[in-house]
Amino acid sequence: MISLPFMKRKSSTVGLDIGSSLIKVIGMNHSGAVPKITHFGMTRLLPEAIVEGEIMDRNLVIDGIRECIEQAGVEGNDVVTAVSGRAVIVKKVVMDKMPPEDAREAIFWEAEQHVPFDIDDVCLAFQILNKDIGANQMEVLLVAAKKDMVNTHASLIKDAGLIPSIIDVDSFAVQNCFEINRGMVGEDEEKKFIGLVNMGSDVTNINIIRHNSPQFTRDIGTGSNNFIERLQKDLGVDYDEGQKIISGELGESDEDKIRRIIESGTDDLSLGIDRSIAFLKAAGDADKIDELVLSGGGAHIPFLKEILAKKHGVEISVHNPLEGIEYEEGVFAEHEEDLSKITPLLTVGIGLALRKAGE
Repeated sequence: MISLPFMKRKSSTVGLDIGSSLIKVIGMNHSGAVPKITHFGMTRLLPEAIVEGEIMDRNLVIDGIRECIEQAGVEGNDVVTAVSGRAVIVKKVVMDKMPPEDAREAIFWEAEQHVPFDIDDVCLAFQILNKDIGANQMEVLLVAAKKDMVNTHASLIKDAGLIPSIIDVDSFAVQNCFEINRGMVGEDEEKKFIGLVNMGSDVTNINIIRHNSPQFTRDIGTGSNNFIERLQKDLGVDYDEGQKIISGELGESDEDKIRRIIESGTDDLSLGIDRSIAFLKAAGDADKIDELVLSGGGAHIPFLKEILAKKHGVEISVHNPLEGIEYEEGVFAEHEEDLSKITPLLTVGIGLALRKAGE
């Protein structure tokens, strides 16, 4: 099932984030005043398990999920997980004003105008963002995901012995986490257009929000692996060494050369950001993005923040998904020395664990 992020939370949930190179599990308890992380597991996949978002070795991924669940020590089988990529379409549309129950039927007709797939081949979901924008119309967020992709993802999780109670969208999970971390904001903050940029190994999710409402969402086929490949080619290092470099471990490497390599690899990412801004301009919503917030495995790529800030003339920060969230003592025991390095990797998993099934 595809479900949107605007939901209440139950006493405990488990978020399962399956990335191309890492699987992360977050167990979250919601019974207190502040959400608390109670379980954590992270397992690295072999590079050939998932390539460019496509599962190449199903058994490797299933074994990785089981290992990560066991490492986290979570109880129960229900998990909240997510999908992303070109098979997911997120679009803000304008419809005639109507009650939600009537919109459920009308959304299928509306989706045919906006979704580049056969409507019978997709799972659809929607959320009314603004009930009245004038002229008897309302603003709706439309989400469509190809059924075969959703079914494949669900089947994978079931074969690992788990139940996918919710299949979300990565960019919404990032937003869900960001909203909890940022908390209540002032009126000036609410007017900002904020770009949430979550860079995984093969896919980067871009979600531009304003006042906690998605304005434009897109996934682009570039990620941290693109930078690793450039480092391998230009520096003659192997994959593991390239992985260390993009994690910030430069060692005795030539920093100026690495900076030039990273800068040359930002073209696709910058183009995705520019196109997002162009869409907002064309829609008459905004002339610029006020802030970019980086998360995911690519958030700590050396010099990336400075390069993007210079290219786009915008304030850029690295997301801390633990801000405003508690975690039990010892839950990150294996990563205490480098917790700041792995925190951006936790954004999607925490965003998923903040969800509640059935509402």
